[in-house]
Amino acid sequence: MNTTDIIGTIGVGLILLAYFLNIFSLIPKDGLFFYSLNIVGGAIACYSSYLIRFWPFVVLEGTWALISVIALVKSIKKPQE
Repeated sequence: MNTTDIIGTIGVGLILLAYFLNIFSLIPKDGLFFYSLNIVGGAIACYSSYLIRFWPFVVLEGTWALISVIALVKSIKKPQE
């Protein structure tokens, strides 16, 4: 396993961890931790894809991270209930 594989595995692992924790209701789907895992995981996976020049996944993972940033900002701006 080379360095880019390790980096990509960490990124995808964080995304899957967020999904797992959300599906089993261990964290809220609109919480800071959920968004943070997706942002960091997506960014790391995007970087790994960039390193190997696999452009479809650069776009996919970059979009994943960007959408998660937007969702985080929206949740922070949302009035507390």
